[in-house]
Amino acid sequence: MDKQTSRVHSRTVEQATVDALKRRGVTIEEIAKIVYEMQFPYNKGLTIEHCIESIKSVMKKREMQHAILVGIELDELAEKKMLSAPLQQIVEADEGLFGVDETIALGAVFTYGSIAVTTFGHLDKNKIGIISKLDTKAGGSIHTFLDDLVASIAASAASRLAHRTRDLQEADETFEDIAPEETAPETNIKGATT
Repeated sequence: MDKQTSRVHSRTVEQATVDALKRRGVTIEEIAKIVYEMQFPYNKGLTIEHCIESIKSVMKKREMQHAILVGIELDELAEKKMLSAPLQQIVEADEGLFGVDETIALGAVFTYGSIAVTTFGHLDKNKIGIISKLDTKAGGSIHTFLDDLVASIAASAASRLAHRTRDLQEADETFEDIAPEETAPETNIKGATT
């Protein structure tokens, strides 16, 4: 923690977010498969590595980090039966009218524009890749929040790539022409971090 302001350092929050996803069995590579499936038809030369880099940039956003940490914490508390009634039963059952999980995930998506919002809706409905596995509650785990959070990460990363596609088109280039670490539109702009 920053001693002068009592704030948690950005690197600490970012690492806690990555650790929480790993603890729940979600890897960046699994999310990248979803992003790749969503964006490959529209992006010549796109690789899984480009998708991974886009996800890493998304994961640096505080709003995304906070959403992930809160959602995973609630899922884990529900597994331990530590939520108050009736919230415990609602989260455990992932009741259809309980929309707080989608609301938290959608809030993090708004950073990346309308394409991210519509992509999130598609992923929430169609449960692609690891999202489907998380939604089934296999093995007694509760992923009421996590399935939506993974959709949020994937939708945001796909949106970043779509925006980068436009930049590349304007430069008469494709993803074949750039290294994965150049997926960010703000690459090589002093002070830009995502």
